[in-house]
Amino acid sequence: MAKRKKYPKLPNGYGSIKRLSGKNRTNPYGVYPPTKEFDLNGIPVAQKAICYVDDWYKGFTVLTWYRNGEYYEGREKELSSDSEELKHQIIGILSKFNQSQREVADQKTFEDIYQEYYLWKFHKPYNHEDKKITMEYSMRAAYKNCKSIHSKAFRSLTASDLQEVVDSCPKKHSSLELIIVLFHQMYAYAEANDLADKDYSKFVKINKSDDDEHGEPFSGSDLETLWNHQDNETVEMLLIMCYSGFRISAYLDMKTDLGEEYFQGGVKTAAGKDRIVPIHSAILPLVKRRLARQEVYLSKGVQNFRTDMYETLKSLGIRKHTPHDCRHTFSMLCDKYGVNENDKKTLLGHAFLDVTNKVYRHRELDALREQIERIKICR
Repeated sequence: MAKRKKYPKLPNGYGSIKRLSGKNRTNPYGVYPPTKEFDLNGIPVAQKAICYVDDWYKGFTVLTWYRNGEYYEGREKELSSDSEELKHQIIGILSKFNQSQREVADQKTFEDIYQEYYLWKFHKPYNHEDKKITMEYSMRAAYKNCKSIHSKAFRSLTASDLQEVVDSCPKKHSSLELIIVLFHQMYAYAEANDLADKDYSKFVKINKSDDDEHGEPFSGSDLETLWNHQDNETVEMLLIMCYSGFRISAYLDMKTDLGEEYFQGGVKTAAGKDRIVPIHSAILPLVKRRLARQEVYLSKGVQNFRTDMYETLKSLGIRKHTPHDCRHTFSMLCDKYGVNENDKKTLLGHAFLDVTNKVYRHRELDALREQIERIKICR
C-alpha cells in the first residue's frame, strides 16, 4: 500500500486542510478557516469549509488568500492544475504574504509590543483590573519611564534610543535597573516572535552612580543569627544575596546554572555587563531549595520581599537593613577573607581603573570559584 504523502505543518491559527474519507472524490481536500469558537468543554466548534480542492497546495493557497482577505467564492478554480505552475503561484503568494506580515510587524510601536509582552509575561492584558503582583507594578513603572519612545516603531529602535531613555531618566539607580530589566524581557519576547532584528537591550548600560557607597553590611553576629534561621524563606533569600553580591533587582531576571553551579545576571552599568558569579557551596542547597519550591527568586516581587525582610529582621532582633546591605555584606566578606581585589571587582561588577585590569576581568569560572570559596560561614 502506497504511503500517504506528507505535507508541511501549517502555522498555529492559519487554518487547516483535511483529506476527506472516501474514494473517487473529485476534490478530496477540505479547506477550513482558523478555529474561533469553543464549546463549554473547550472543544473547537466545527467550522464550515471555505471550499474543496483536488490538491493540498491549492488548499494552502486558498488559506493564504483567506487570511489576506483576498479570497472570493470560486477563486480556487483559477488555480492551475499544472504542478510546476502551481509551485510558482504558491511561491508568489507566500512572498506576498510574508511581505505583508513584515509590514504589519514594522508598524508596531513600543507601546504595542509592550502590551503584547505584558499578556505573554503575566497572562493578563495590560488593562486588567485583577489584583496585580509586584513584578507587574515594577514593569508598569519602568514602562512609564519610557514615555519618550512609546509611539516609536519598535523595530526601528536602536541601542542609542534605548540608552537615551536610561540616560535621561531622573529617577534613582533602582528605577533605571528596572527599565533595563523591562528592555531585556521585551526583546526576549520580540525576538521569539520575529518582531525585532536584534536584541539592542544587550548594549544598554547605566551611566549613573550605583549608590554603592551608601549602606551598612550585616555584622558577624547578624549573619550567625541568619544561618541559624536559614529554613525561613525570607532569611533563605537574604543569605543567598549576602553570599552572591547582586543588587536585588538582578534577581528578578536571574539565570542560574545548577549543573555548573553559577549565577548569571546583573543589570548593566557603565562598569560592565551581565556577569557570572559562582554559587558559594554554603548557599547552593538554599538556591536549589528555593528554585525547586517557586522557580524564581522573588516570586512576590521586590517591594513585598522588602516588607517581609523588615518584619523578619525585627522578629530576629536584628537592626533594620535594606536589601542593598546584602551587597555591602558580600563586599565586606570578600575583604575580610582575602578575596583578590580584582576578582572582587569582577564578582561585584565594579569598574577597573586601568586597561590591564579590564583585561583581567575575563577570569575563568574555576578561578573565581576558588576566590569566592575563601569566604567562611558565620555559624
